[in-house]
Amino acid sequence: MRPEIKLTDPLALRGYAHPLRMALLGLLRREGPLTATQAAERLDESVPNCSYHLRQLAKYGLAERADAADARERPWQATALSTSWDDLSDDPETRAAANQLNAAILDHYVARARAHLAQRAYEPADWRAVLGFGDALVHVTPAELAELSRRIEALLAEYDERQTDPTSRPAGSRAVNLVQLLIPTEPPPPADPPAGEPGR
Repeated sequence: MRPEIKLTDPLALRGYAHPLRMALLGLLRREGPLTATQAAERLDESVPNCSYHLRQLAKYGLAERADAADARERPWQATALSTSWDDLSDDPETRAAANQLNAAILDHYVARARAHLAQRAYEPADWRAVLGFGDALVHVTPAELAELSRRIEALLAEYDERQTDPTSRPAGSRAVNLVQLLIPTEPPPPADPPAGEPGR
């Protein structure tokens, strides 16, 4: 499995922006390879629905068939550990598709957070003490924010082996999503007028 796959085509960006496809791909990364039947059981979905959306993920290069002894229903696996996409494209269609995917990702994690809140009271005390939400306010330049993100990614990379090798996971460990939101507290400054055009 590759470390990362980068989506650049607007069609692929829009194709991935689907709640079930994101859930299926996350499941394959956590537990795969899985058949459509196994995925449907875990996600409480119908087998035909999962089968269709797994084929769509394969169409965009995000999933593929895995080897299996039983040829009747071959399992699916993710092609990469993570998915990225370019928000800096000059193409309006690509930017719009990336925005659609970003919105779908945000909706996905908000739904996950709400589901956690609904069952938080049933978590063991030691997990309740470390799970939840938090935020920090920092005043940084773009370069400083890029460096901060790089340092966070380096810390998280220390746990990469556990994603692909279940035997490296210590007893009592669970899969936990760390969601990164880099959001300014103010709107962007007004753009400078083009050269030769008077300011307002």
